[in-house]
Amino acid sequence: MATKKQRRRRAKEHRHEWETVYVDAEGNEVEVPEDEAPSTNGRSAAPKKAAANPTQRTVQPPSWRRVGKRGLLFAPAMFLLMTFLEPDTSILERSFFTLQLLAIFLPFSYVMDRMTYRMWQKRLARDGAARTPAAKSR
Repeated sequence: MATKKQRRRRAKEHRHEWETVYVDAEGNEVEVPEDEAPSTNGRSAAPKKAAANPTQRTVQPPSWRRVGKRGLLFAPAMFLLMTFLEPDTSILERSFFTLQLLAIFLPFSYVMDRMTYRMWQKRLARDGAARTPAAKSR
């Protein structure tokens, strides 16, 4: 059974009538393509596709700025971890260990972002290639 929050969201989606409008390069409205014609219940197919997987996000390209922000988030946690694991060390030693951990964490984080972005790009290309022949055969 759906949670109360899910039921509220679903009710909100059904409260409004959705209409997809296509506009050409000059700003004029054009007719709906055949493959996206409205379904039998009067609603277009576009909102259903969006509602089918609302949690899917786009993956951002990797950037050192985002990795740096992530490092600023994790640096205090790493410092505290070093404090609890090695309580008898000085603050200077704990800071040095934290810098060593960041020297490993930051490039690794960038590589993981890059791998995720490339996998997402490949998946988009694969999904786009899989849909293209079906559209041409109509």
